Amino acid sequence: MHLDEYQQYDAVGLAELICRREVSRDEVLEAALTAIEKLNPALNAVVRTRYERARQESQKLSADTPFGGVPTLSKDLLMGLAGEPLAFGSASLANWCPKEDALLIQRARAAGLVIVGQTATPELGLMGITEPKAYPHPQNPWRAGYSPGGSSGGAASAVAGGIVPMALAGDGGGSIRIPASYCGLFGFKPSRGRIPLAPAHGEVWQGAVIEHAVTRSVRDSATLLEQINGMAASGPYPVLKETGYVAALSVPPPPLRIAISLGEPLSQGLGTTLSCEVRLAVEKAATALAAMGHEVEWCDPPVDGEALADSYLTLYLGHLAADLAWVSQQTGISVRKLDIEPSTRAIGRLGAKLSARDYELAKRYWHVAAEQMSLFHQRYDALVMPVAADSAPKIGELYPSEARERLMGLLAVPGLPSLALKAGMLKRLAVDALSRTPFTQLANLTGQPAMSVPMHIGANGLPVGVQVVGRLGEDKQLLQLAAAMEQHDDWQHFLPQQAFRAQAG
Repeated sequence: MHLDEYQQYDAVGLAELICRREVSRDEVLEAALTAIEKLNPALNAVVRTRYERARQESQKLSADTPFGGVPTLSKDLLMGLAGEPLAFGSASLANWCPKEDALLIQRARAAGLVIVGQTATPELGLMGITEPKAYPHPQNPWRAGYSPGGSSGGAASAVAGGIVPMALAGDGGGSIRIPASYCGLFGFKPSRGRIPLAPAHGEVWQGAVIEHAVTRSVRDSATLLEQINGMAASGPYPVLKETGYVAALSVPPPPLRIAISLGEPLSQGLGTTLSCEVRLAVEKAATALAAMGHEVEWCDPPVDGEALADSYLTLYLGHLAADLAWVSQQTGISVRKLDIEPSTRAIGRLGAKLSARDYELAKRYWHVAAEQMSLFHQRYDALVMPVAADSAPKIGELYPSEARERLMGLLAVPGLPSLALKAGMLKRLAVDALSRTPFTQLANLTGQPAMSVPMHIGANGLPVGVQVVGRLGEDKQLLQLAAAMEQHDDWQHFLPQQAFRAQAG
């Protein structure tokens, strides 16, 4: 199977070829391995490979699985493979290996996916860009020198660049949707608790993190969700396995009432400037939805963006401090001697100084936001708004400068972390971390399903996604709407193929 032929298909399309015996699973697998060897030196999407293990696992697959041997990639974060490195994008964990497969990995394999390697992520998944100091930085396939976003940047680069048709990914504050938007892909974040994080985790970031994938098509996303959803026996949420995600795609959604917003309440106080291309993308989505027969109305989400950002970042700091303690336990190296990036160390020091009271007050705001959105969805079936304030940034544009890293280094001075928090360091971090992407954290805090759909290509030649947020638990309706939007605007094949042509050139 030639590389250009392999790249023409999404995962379901490749599975259908294998099922009809028009091509063997071995040929498809070897095409993926060829893609890695040919494309990854320029893309830097894949941080490690597992060719021989993938070949062995492919041979053991049942013939009647939904994906039938289609190759994929997992992320170098959280969802590990037994006895194989999982570095979390950090030099501090370069030699660490989990003892057992994540349940998500088990279910992906049972669905017929073959994991051929792992994709790049920022250190500990902390940023909306993927520029770890321990690994090469993945490139956006649409234009060299531009970021694919983060924290699932390597996954998005690999899919948009034609290495694999879909890649496993995770989203704790937009980490599926932001890379999908920057790379012209479909990125779906399921409702809280729908995908298990066991056995290593019950919940991550108090339930803000959920795993799924970045894909070329809606049907790939729905097919995967059909196979991997449902709580673990040890799971914190009683979310039973559901079926019908794929079947829902063939049924047009009923006329919906859809709110359209530029997300201004969420960017309040962050200095966010929305580009004209993002405005155009949101307006294009509104026009398309109206043409499809839905009732469209401009209305902002009823939340306090500043309180939301403070709440999100307070837990972000606290969890990082706990994560660094866990890394220290796993490696036997004290936190102060861990080989981590200056910004990671500084944020961890701030988190270590948070009080339990402040942490709990921050968490309580999640329910306030969830209640506000629940009332909002009594009137509106879905909310359309930006994913990010602009198309993909240049690599290095958003990473802390050397001067900022030196300033962060001062937090090693005893007493300064506490003073920094009192002096408003959390506000400064909010501006630095969220000013370009303040629109995605809402769905993580409320637990709602949300997705990025590739609606637009800017004048600069870079794609711009539009975010659609649904009611908590109504993932099927959101995927159903996505399939109708995909059919209406024909972006399933058009956007990724443009990226392939750009990469090939």
